[in-house]
Amino acid sequence: MNAKVVLLLVGVVVGGLVGYLTRPQAAELKLGPLSVEIQDKDSAVGARGGELTTGQLQHVGLFALIGAVVGFGAGFVADRSRR
Repeated sequence: MNAKVVLLLVGVVVGGLVGYLTRPQAAELKLGPLSVEIQDKDSAVGARGGELTTGQLQHVGLFALIGAVVGFGAGFVADRSRR
């Protein structure tokens, strides 16, 4: 498999894992059509929560995207160094 693809996948997985482990604590309250989300600055590593809130999913997704970009860039560097 191509080094770019492998490092892209590794970057997505590592970025998603880091994002999941560093997600902010959050509580989401739903009252009919009204939905209020409260987030704390601290990490939610030790907290046992239920489903991820929208803000937490965005946090994890952003870290996965950053990991993908870094992994893809590393793939280009690795590909150039072989030539």
